[in-house]
Amino acid sequence: MTVVLGLPLGERATAALELGALLARSSGTDLVVCAVAPAAWPPGLAKIDAEYQEYLDQVTQEALDAARLALPDDVPASFVAVRARSTPAGLLEVAEKHGASLLVLGSSSAGGIGRVSLGSVADHVLHSAPVPVAMAPRGFRCRAGSGVRRVTAAYGATKGDAEFTVAAAELAVGFGAALRLASFAVRAGPVVTAGVGLRAEEGVLREWSAHIEQAQRDTLARLAELSSAPPALESAVGYGRDWHEAVEDIGWTDGDLLAVGSSSVGPLARVFLGSRASKIVRNSPVPVVVLPRR
Repeated sequence: MTVVLGLPLGERATAALELGALLARSSGTDLVVCAVAPAAWPPGLAKIDAEYQEYLDQVTQEALDAARLALPDDVPASFVAVRARSTPAGLLEVAEKHGASLLVLGSSSAGGIGRVSLGSVADHVLHSAPVPVAMAPRGFRCRAGSGVRRVTAAYGATKGDAEFTVAAAELAVGFGAALRLASFAVRAGPVVTAGVGLRAEEGVLREWSAHIEQAQRDTLARLAELSSAPPALESAVGYGRDWHEAVEDIGWTDGDLLAVGSSSVGPLARVFLGSRASKIVRNSPVPVVVLPRR
């Protein structure tokens, strides 16, 4: 199995390279760094066609050379350049060719530092990738030689979560990491000033908390019986007035990954973010892995 990293052209890719190295190191798999250039134009009479292709070749090679220098020395890697009709198409072609177990992307440069921001390439890849897609927060860095220590699976006790939690457990086992089930409750301020409104909301929240915590315990018990279970299993519930607060509430540390499941309304066996998962991803302070439905 292989970790394939999509290298942007003309942009810094340190965060994606750091994440790709972390995942390859933790899983003991090969790392393939891929730069995709636009497919060659049909032969024309204008000299500018050849000059433009030469320019693209130069930019592609410069991106690969910079990646070689930036990649940690302890992670063996190969570097490939391909031409394709689009960057997502080229990345998926390379992922299929190398039997990729993970496809790694960076965040959009327009996003905030320390958060995952989906650019146009990531958005297209997420709608068509048949393999897990890992995304690095903008500015992501990890300590030299470090590995994945814990996978946190965003858990909602909804349809499809049984398969998702097994996939998250398998991901954690592949990294030799612990697995944490995490659920999130966003509670906006009361819309009325009367105490009865606040008490009713608190009652609903307590009932939901009791339900989700029991569902977490039941799921962890099933995961513990897997033939290959993660070395440690835990759970957490995050509360907040918005998604940022709720995601931050469970606490994060170096070596953490967040895993989210693909939406049940998307294409089968493809990665497709639902609205809830998208909000969690955009507020994650750690790298995110989106798992396709089985």
